[in-house]
Amino acid sequence: MGSKKYAFVGTGGRAEFFYGEITTNYRETAEIVGLCDVNGARMAYVNTLLTDKYNYHAVPAYKAHEFDKMIEETKPDTVIVTSVDRTHHRYIVRAMELGCDVISEKPMTTDVEKCKEILDAIERTGKKLRVTFNYRYAPHNTKIRELLMDGTIGEVLSVNFEWLLNTQHGADYFRRWHRDKRNSGGLLVHKSTHHFDLMNFWLGSQPDTVFAMGDLRFYGRENAEKRGVTEFYQRVHGSKAAENDPFALHLKDNEQLKKMYLDTEHEDGYLRDQSVFGDNISIEDTMGVMVKYKNKTIMNYSLNAYLPWEGFNIVFNGTKGRMEVKVVEQSYVNAGGGKDQEGAVKDKRITIFPQFAAPYEVEIEEGVGGHGGGDPVMLRDIFERPADDRFNRAASHIDGAQSILTGIAANQSIATGMPVKVDQLLKL
Repeated sequence: MGSKKYAFVGTGGRAEFFYGEITTNYRETAEIVGLCDVNGARMAYVNTLLTDKYNYHAVPAYKAHEFDKMIEETKPDTVIVTSVDRTHHRYIVRAMELGCDVISEKPMTTDVEKCKEILDAIERTGKKLRVTFNYRYAPHNTKIRELLMDGTIGEVLSVNFEWLLNTQHGADYFRRWHRDKRNSGGLLVHKSTHHFDLMNFWLGSQPDTVFAMGDLRFYGRENAEKRGVTEFYQRVHGSKAAENDPFALHLKDNEQLKKMYLDTEHEDGYLRDQSVFGDNISIEDTMGVMVKYKNKTIMNYSLNAYLPWEGFNIVFNGTKGRMEVKVVEQSYVNAGGGKDQEGAVKDKRITIFPQFAAPYEVEIEEGVGGHGGGDPVMLRDIFERPADDRFNRAASHIDGAQSILTGIAANQSIATGMPVKVDQLLKL
């Protein structure tokens, strides 16, 4: 059968999650044939990681405008897209037109027009797109799906879902490219795509109507001024004022971040260590969303990006009782440490409160690795033949679209003050 050939577009922190896996566990069946990025110095660094850290060989590197040339010369079977969110659609569509399947990092894309372009390309080319929703595979999230599928609390009528991003990880979105809504679609698309996907997955349903409110209330210069902050700076590196700021990210103190970003910024001007209390932040940090699903379940969702701990609280209210879930996650800075630290779980608890019986805790198998043990399971699913799965965890492009549509609808609702019908956004 020979090994499958993979090419990468976007070689920042997220790409290592995949190439680290290929070079560690799938050398026999998978081969990396090309890298593509706007930044040549960063690709050179990735090649040193491939040779020195992973004991692999250097791979041909192509600048972003040479994407077609890369495909033509290296002939990959699959392109892995881990670039800035707003560029996902461009590479997904072009890769398919050139005959490749695609694996895309979430979110699939950031708005309705781009989503339509991707869905059209799939129809036109017959190529496959998978969106990597690692959270589905975490044992506690799969367990929630199992309990609901098995009718443990009857039919789910309402859900309260609170996601907490802390002052380390949550703040990180305000330091880098995500802070510009054009790049990321804001946290309701970039981050919440995970959570909205989990809801679709848990409920076995899809969003019908979405209403949302949100604003920038904590980060950003104006908010800091209101709280009496008087010292400001543009970026951490070389700034005196940043020395006493607990929100400052010091690139020079982290070998990996220094080599991936600080040492490569001369080429594309990308600053990885901007002040979270600077200007030009166009995403929200405080958000509330109401969703009514097609099965009539109502969800209240809240996302805040400046809290003392990271993780989520979720309660499901059903016809036969209530399920309460609390998960506390390890905090981390993207590309700043081991990838198994990302979303690693510190504490998790699922409690069932039956209507007429004593509450009890549910056993959850321990997951090893990032995203609550979801990462290794998902990577197996991607790089090996997927096993039959009664939970249907492998996410298709339809799942990818449904999960971002909740966030895209929420963004539209914030902008207009009106509820949004998801089906009218995109005639799927």
